[in-house]
Amino acid sequence: MNKYGVKILGTGSFMPPKVLTNADLEKMVQTSDEWITTRTGIKERRIADEKTATSDLAIEAAKKALEEAKLKPEDIDMIIVATVTPDMSFPSTACFVQKGLGASRAAAFDLAAACSGFIYGISIAKNFIENGTYKHILLIGAETLSKITDWQDRNTCVLFGDGAGAMVLARTEGPSSLLSVYLGADGNYDKLLILPGGGSRNPVSKETMDNRLHFIKMAGKEVFKVAVTKMAEAAEKALEAAGKTPADLDLIIPHQANLRIIEAIAKRMDYPLEKVYVNLHKYGNVSAATTIVALDEARKEGRVKEGSLLELVAFGGGFTWGAAVIQL
Repeated sequence: MNKYGVKILGTGSFMPPKVLTNADLEKMVQTSDEWITTRTGIKERRIADEKTATSDLAIEAAKKALEEAKLKPEDIDMIIVATVTPDMSFPSTACFVQKGLGASRAAAFDLAAACSGFIYGISIAKNFIENGTYKHILLIGAETLSKITDWQDRNTCVLFGDGAGAMVLARTEGPSSLLSVYLGADGNYDKLLILPGGGSRNPVSKETMDNRLHFIKMAGKEVFKVAVTKMAEAAEKALEAAGKTPADLDLIIPHQANLRIIEAIAKRMDYPLEKVYVNLHKYGNVSAATTIVALDEARKEGRVKEGSLLELVAFGGGFTWGAAVIQL
């Protein structure tokens, strides 16, 4: 038996003000609004300006989550930032967030699991709280994917955007909000969704710059097939671990990568689309931030409320995947 339960005290999200529409992209690459909408469901995305880093977005989202949780930054014991677009290799983006918030007591680190990062973070926070190590954890998913997007590649540049979402989790002796988490990965798919340049394998050089290795590379059709299979599998396994079925859910919040993927998962689970939350038409794929931004918006819109049963499910580069069943 776990020593404690986990309660979600607050959520928050922050999206950069600049909107990049499909019409704007038509002027940048050979594409069209019809092509993008038909194949992805995306109409627009948010783009951070040159001076805005991932931590800047994360701090704004965190402030909103802390305000709702009625906690001060110094009440936080740990900060976890899920991101693949850190401010820099080190210090961690979480340390910049700690500094920006004034969360002087918090341990801080980043987590890299691509688009599944927030759900991986839920699992880590859940364990730290349930075993009694920490009382309050600030978990953030934040990305500035526009900075690693190849704006000359019409197949990928239409997909990605920037933004951040945050959740404050707390120890409770009452019922837990986090009923189950399931995680998976398979590194054999590494080359299908990858940022090749900038690490120890391909350090920055004139050659890596000339070959555009510092931008996202993706084999879309292959990613699609595995994403549908693994997200549906993760959703089913997390529900099974929680002792629930799809029929018990009030809402599913899937990773917001492609409307076709979302529709295929709903069909595979025999789950009605009207109970699947979608906001990718506004933001595109914001990687680790998608599920938490969507959860925050679903709460603010009244799509879920106290007592609602919902499931987050995601899939990302690695490949990684995961799902979490949550009772608000």
